[in-house]
Amino acid sequence: MKLKSLLYAAVIGVMSLSSCSDFLDKIPDNRVDPQTPEQLLLMLVDGYSYANYAKYCEYSSDNIVDNTSPDRNGMRYNLQGLGKLEDEMFAWEDAKSDDGQDSPSMIWEGAYHAIAVANHVLEKIDLWEKQGRKFEGTEKEMLDAAYGEALMVRAYNHFILVNIFAQHYRSDELSANDPGIPYVTVPEKQVVVKYERQSVAEVYKLIEKDLVEGLPYVSDLHYERPKYHFNKRAAYAFATRFYLFKRDYEKVEKYASLILGSTPEQMMRTYWGKNYVSLDASVQAYIDSQSPSNLMLLTTYSTYWRAMITGNRYTVNREPAFGTIFGTGPTWNTFNFHPCYLGKLYVCGGQEYGLWYPKVYELFEYSDKVAGIGFIHIVRTEFTTEEVILSRAEARIFMGDLEGAVADMRVWDNSRQKLPASFKFSTLTSDIIKSFYDKEAWGDKYRENDPRPEVFKTLHIDEITPSDKYSVTPEIEPYLYCVLHFRRIENLFDGGRWFDVKRYGIEYEHKIGRDRVEFLSKLDPRRALQIPSEVISAGIEPNNRMNVVSRFTSPSGYMKYTGSIK
Repeated sequence: MKLKSLLYAAVIGVMSLSSCSDFLDKIPDNRVDPQTPEQLLLMLVDGYSYANYAKYCEYSSDNIVDNTSPDRNGMRYNLQGLGKLEDEMFAWEDAKSDDGQDSPSMIWEGAYHAIAVANHVLEKIDLWEKQGRKFEGTEKEMLDAAYGEALMVRAYNHFILVNIFAQHYRSDELSANDPGIPYVTVPEKQVVVKYERQSVAEVYKLIEKDLVEGLPYVSDLHYERPKYHFNKRAAYAFATRFYLFKRDYEKVEKYASLILGSTPEQMMRTYWGKNYVSLDASVQAYIDSQSPSNLMLLTTYSTYWRAMITGNRYTVNREPAFGTIFGTGPTWNTFNFHPCYLGKLYVCGGQEYGLWYPKVYELFEYSDKVAGIGFIHIVRTEFTTEEVILSRAEARIFMGDLEGAVADMRVWDNSRQKLPASFKFSTLTSDIIKSFYDKEAWGDKYRENDPRPEVFKTLHIDEITPSDKYSVTPEIEPYLYCVLHFRRIENLFDGGRWFDVKRYGIEYEHKIGRDRVEFLSKLDPRRALQIPSEVISAGIEPNNRMNVVSRFTSPSGYMKYTGSIK
């Protein structure tokens, strides 16, 4: 099959190393042919995706509702989204109405652009090695750093692509026939290149190969702004997330501990304990590169903020709001929302939804101030110590270290209790977890502002990614509910919840408009979001997203739609 070049931007703007004629062997003036390790590091500044996958993943998850659908009281609003793309995202349909910001096309292109840059760097290093070039001292350190960073960039961008556009990794055997994505390891030098989709199992093997090879070479030196690169701790955070997804919990513990050290409480975010004079000051404090919590930052193009503010059709509202920003919790069960959001949460009274700004607030870069035009940026906190400590807590739960897991979750919880004002919190303990997350004692009764109807969704991780060593048992289930609740709060607005619902096989429905309901089952083919339409047109095999289910009425009284989803 043939794939129309989606990597051309990196190829044209980076370098040309070989060609098929004497004329093409001459590097044009606008090409860069790096001659030193320092120049390789400078090239890798362009080796990070400019796309933001948060909106696509959030709309696909159970964090968003359609405000034009009736709530429990039959109330609905006559609202519009930004465009057809939002409707397609929320309904798990093929998102093909727009190829601009926040679209599958931009996610795909941005990731492969970064991969192309990494591949050019790696090819240059390989060429120098074949030529027998030797580097000493600082130059050798820079060469090693460039090699490690390029491998991390290549591995991580393939990791994001396969977890968005394919089914979740199950095992080498069960994922052997699940279509993944092309794992590209050489620079693209032709207008049309033949690519094949490798299986999810094959892609994971290649990711792990690059990850393991690159880790020893990653360096914190030689960068003016190391938090915008794969520094050492960011690389360990990637390893932590990768092995969490594979259910290799011993390695999750290993790499998370390399980051957190013996005093993880000192690495948590101090953002919650301060008042800010302005919204901009609040955002800047959250994305501060000096914060020990922020392990890696990415500058992306995104209109996500405008989608949440303008139109307001798809928002964090109703049950998802109770499960995140508005609900009670094990140590803040006397409040209708977590007090950490006090003064930091925007609430729209008309539609009763909340928006916490720092993860979606746009930073506008003017290209022409007179004309008022420019580029919309959102800075992603791609890896944080909060995610890392919750990942380690989850791993410890499965490994039977419940005391260690509670200690980790307590560190996360305590960091959000350090507030400017005085509030009375409980201290997180095993007894509090077992009491608050007791599914049997709770029953089916609905209570206002309580997250537990959202929290107590059945966990199917043992069916999604079976393990001979680990399984969900009644003993550890309350702890898993707790850590997933905390992860959902922590990852709100950045897309991380979508990966959690995929790997746990969490089932839920999206109510759409007056009477349409779409239900996502644990092995639903629509969990593999469709690859971009222009990539399909170029010859890459699309995802098979047929979803045929018998028509029946859902427990909430809605009729579930059936048929083919293409």
